[in-house]
Amino acid sequence: MLAADDRTTTLETGSVTAFNLGWIWTISLVAALGGLLFGYDWVVIGGAKPFYEKYFHLTTPLEVGWAMSSALIGCLGGAILSGALADRFGRKRLLVLAGLIFMLSSIGTALAGSFTIFVLNRLAGGVGIGLASNLSPLYIAEIAPASMRGKLVSINQLTIVIGILLAQVINWLIAEPVEPGATAEQILASWNGRIGWRWMFGVTAIPALFFFLAMFFVPESPRWLARAGREQQCEQILSRVGGGAYARSALAEIRKTLADDPHASRVEVRELLDSRIRLAVVIGVVLAVFQQWCGINVIFNYAEEIFSSAGYGISDILFNIVITGLVNLVFTFVAIGTVDRVGRRSLMLVGSAELAVIYS
Repeated sequence: MLAADDRTTTLETGSVTAFNLGWIWTISLVAALGGLLFGYDWVVIGGAKPFYEKYFHLTTPLEVGWAMSSALIGCLGGAILSGALADRFGRKRLLVLAGLIFMLSSIGTALAGSFTIFVLNRLAGGVGIGLASNLSPLYIAEIAPASMRGKLVSINQLTIVIGILLAQVINWLIAEPVEPGATAEQILASWNGRIGWRWMFGVTAIPALFFFLAMFFVPESPRWLARAGREQQCEQILSRVGGGAYARSALAEIRKTLADDPHASRVEVRELLDSRIRLAVVIGVVLAVFQQWCGINVIFNYAEEIFSSAGYGISDILFNIVITGLVNLVFTFVAIGTVDRVGRRSLMLVGSAELAVIYS
């Protein structure tokens, strides 16, 4: 007898599909590890910042800003390339590549003997971020049954937040206490300034290695296989998801989608300028920019300056960063639990109003 959450009733036929929930959740969680690595690699630099700056003797705003933003430049490149590369080589191969990039770049950053090598590895890590941020949720969406898709894709956002918190906690645990008012020379001579910051970056290699190896054991996206003309493999994977009847139905739906628009995954730039969707595109872009500009990224990346201005020492700064990460995680659960009941627009309005009050 099926549990209520183990089955889906098809309204047209009245048939019941029993999904292989254990397998679906396993491969979705493996793919979502890309989000965890994205979150970790994105904010780990905030905790290491007070120490690598002293080690590399970064003093000018250009040097400090380049060290912080180099990963974001790589992220932009990875995100731009991810769509075309994933269409050509498949989602799985690109996620395997992302795991390899995360692993090698974290080790390279940890071992960097010069600022140039440090930046090159941060650029490479950013490429991994760009790939994972696009392909992890895409892969999950393409393999998940429609009735579970929203829940499973939201796992990726949750793992990003967990990765952020994990980086903050590990930075706090790795760093040895620093006396308030310590000089730059004292910080550089400390364990944190010589070795600790390297471990903050290097620890990323452990989950990256697990992600890299685990991705070899998950299947390719059924939708991509169908687009590539490998329908037999596609149907085999879909059969494992929900049985033979589900596989035939899902494959027929994929065929119909591809027949209606064989280039559905490709969007021409001129299509985004169409007057019918121009307003929606502008609103979407503005919201995305607003979120990055006024959101928690400022706190994560520039916590040292913010908390230092408030009178905190380095050890207290690292602890307070952990607190911000915990709050971020808690309210991610709140968002996941309320978004379908309250609605996206209402939550955006509340969040925007809160930011306006905070920054005023």
